[in-house]
Amino acid sequence: MNINILAVGKVKEKYILMGIEEFAKRLTPHCNIKIIEVPDEPAPEKLSESEEQRVKQKEGEKLLKYVSNSDYTIALDLKGKTLTSEEFAEKISDITMEASTINFIIGGSLGLAPEVLNACKYKLSFSKMTFPHQLMRLILIEQIYRGFRIINGYPYHK
Repeated sequence: MNINILAVGKVKEKYILMGIEEFAKRLTPHCNIKIIEVPDEPAPEKLSESEEQRVKQKEGEKLLKYVSNSDYTIALDLKGKTLTSEEFAEKISDITMEASTINFIIGGSLGLAPEVLNACKYKLSFSKMTFPHQLMRLILIEQIYRGFRIINGYPYHK
């Protein structure tokens, strides 16, 4: 199983990077995990709606270059479905029956373009709250790790 985390921007905080690296290492027996970062577009605080759409579209084009039709692609989206850790593990397990690669897409500070959302087979929300997109990578990779623990019947903290 190949898992790609496609994300806009770089993680700058060392504590987040250390956490991501730790969970990536823990995942090596379960899957091949790759984190692909695409550059974010400049987005000042005050943007018109058309400028926001342009930024999301450009970031989306960069993300979609890494997506194949044979992949199962999941967008992290506030309007997506929320799952328990057990349901998330079951989702990962079910996907392995139909695809050898899962892509998780994390947008930038403005979110994802409609073209990206439309290219995804599933929309997933971790919460109704908004998280920094750098921190979301750590939360996602931890939940992927937890999912594989559940799938393989290993103990995990509830």
